[in-house]
Amino acid sequence: MEKTLVIIPTYNEKDNIEPIIRKVFSLFLPFEVLIIDDGSPDGTADIVKNLQKEFPGRLHLEQRKGKLGLGTAYIHGFKYALQRDYQFVCEMDADFSHNPEDLIKLYKTCAEEGNDLAIGSRYVNGVTVINWPISRVLMSYFASWYVRFITGIPVNDTTAGFKCYRRIVLETIDIDNIKFVGYAFQIKMKFMAWKYGFKIKEVPIIFTDRTRGESKMSKTIFGEAVFGVLDMKIKSLFRYYTR
Repeated sequence: MEKTLVIIPTYNEKDNIEPIIRKVFSLFLPFEVLIIDDGSPDGTADIVKNLQKEFPGRLHLEQRKGKLGLGTAYIHGFKYALQRDYQFVCEMDADFSHNPEDLIKLYKTCAEEGNDLAIGSRYVNGVTVINWPISRVLMSYFASWYVRFITGIPVNDTTAGFKCYRRIVLETIDIDNIKFVGYAFQIKMKFMAWKYGFKIKEVPIIFTDRTRGESKMSKTIFGEAVFGVLDMKIKSLFRYYTR
């Protein structure tokens, strides 16, 4: 297996962080994990530091001051990976909405099938979401429809945050120019990978809403996605995408 990093951003995830780390490390593939903590006042980072003694060389921690947003956390993690010799980089939430066992499917979709970006998709085989109210399911589903309508991107789950990238994708995309922080960040990364001609495959997963901790969803994040997609599409009409 080529060296693979799983990036997990955290803010106040003390109830989830140890179980999610232990679950990833229980898998038969030797993933490494990078926790990027945005100054969680609940002691999330302290739990990670204690676990680093148990998993030396596999569990990494980057601490940032203040709640700086999901998008900037992932960009921080991407740079961390590119400065080292990771060949595949995964994104995953800390709250078990993403099943860590699906990391194996995402990794193999890239490493063995030759895809550049694997997306853990809630909508590629109907709607596979558990414990969400119907209003949120509809909002998420039609948000992806809206993105496809505006951009033309052939992806069913455009806001998905469970992914595996081949290193070259992150080397090609100018991540410093991505300023979005929420769902719009996830959309922009997929859009850029598609525009650069990378091979993308959606992998069906079952998404289960968190049972512990609080959701970070907000109207600001949703609004950024709606208007950010229009801005992204308009700007894309005036540039070329060549590797």
